[in-house]
Amino acid sequence: MSDFEHSVYLDAEKCKGCINCIKRCPTAAIRVRGGKAHIKKEFCIDCGECVRVCPHHAKKTKYDSLDSLNDFKYKVALPAPSFYAQFNNVTDTSIVLKALIRLGFDDVFEVAAAAEMVSELTRKYIADHPEGKPYISTACPSVVRLIRVRFPSLIERLLPIITPADLAATLAVKEALKKTGLERKDIGIFFISPCPAKITAVSSPLGIEKSEIDRVLAIKKVYTKMLPLMKMEDAGDTELKRAGRIGISWGKSGGEVSGLLTDSYIAADGIENVIKVLEDLEDGKISNMDFVELNSCIGGCVGGVLQVENPYVAKTKLTKLRKYMPVAGSHLDGNIPENVYWSKEVEFMPVFRLGATPLESMEMMQKIDAIAENLPGLDCGSCGAPTCHALAEDIVRGVANERDCIHLLKKYLHKISSDLNLL
Repeated sequence: MSDFEHSVYLDAEKCKGCINCIKRCPTAAIRVRGGKAHIKKEFCIDCGECVRVCPHHAKKTKYDSLDSLNDFKYKVALPAPSFYAQFNNVTDTSIVLKALIRLGFDDVFEVAAAAEMVSELTRKYIADHPEGKPYISTACPSVVRLIRVRFPSLIERLLPIITPADLAATLAVKEALKKTGLERKDIGIFFISPCPAKITAVSSPLGIEKSEIDRVLAIKKVYTKMLPLMKMEDAGDTELKRAGRIGISWGKSGGEVSGLLTDSYIAADGIENVIKVLEDLEDGKISNMDFVELNSCIGGCVGGVLQVENPYVAKTKLTKLRKYMPVAGSHLDGNIPENVYWSKEVEFMPVFRLGATPLESMEMMQKIDAIAENLPGLDCGSCGAPTCHALAEDIVRGVANERDCIHLLKKYLHKISSDLNLL
């Protein structure tokens, strides 16, 4: 059960069957069977943790090639706010933006600029709808996916505003059509992404039918092509710059809430910390807050697996870069763009449901508990499942058996040996 075209996939030839990935996956979406890892797509949230920890580089991310620029007559780049933090000694965003033009783009629309508009929209929405507080940010697709599959009671708290990337794409298309007179099919909108989740979100956008983004490039691939194209004399050029401190700050944890001009918020990063916050929200332990910003990657988007720079170094770079920038470079000026609010309902995805009915699920859960009690409880991963409870669930689902547990298998073989000795 999945409406996602996942961007994380397995290169089976490189997989050695180790258990690094299954121990890190936050939704227990990976199993090792037959000496190879297998990703259960319906459980996957494209967080990229398996990509990050795989020592054999067997977990990979699907993204478009720079050669796809040739598919369009007019190309617009949408750099993510964290993109600027990948480069050394950048004191002005113009240096990066001009390099994108030299790389082959005809124009640039900063996602950071759209983020500033989303910040304005968020402030207005919270003020107009105080009954829904605390609202949960929808900027991180992995977090939203996690909520949809594991925390259904929190779906109503999701902020129903499109992401900065989708807003940037919509505005970029509008500008390009006006500038060029070309047909839409001749205009290519290229998002430069820090992580797999944002790539997945383009093919399966949240709250809207279709994203205006045509291609998605990985920051790490664009980075290598950019270095020889960056020139210091571009510093101070305001031709392409649209964003200020608020927009640039979205690239790191706490950046989104900094644009809300409130101290009634929580900002957490790292998938384990995110899960803890969501559990507390679900249990009603967190109240009297306006907003909750959650990023699955440590440090926020600067920690995405498609980045180049160390996330902690990147956060420092963003802080230095924004020091002499205006507070904001883009404003709504009272004009709210069309289609900025969700037009499509975001629904619960019961991928972890065991049975077809509640009664069947309860019966299966009882069987799982009984089997789990018979397992050693070591959570060693030797069976190919991340925990003993996950193995018990696989057994009940019919995709594993108790002898997959090496400890039970050892006991079984010892029993057979003892029985044979008695003959």
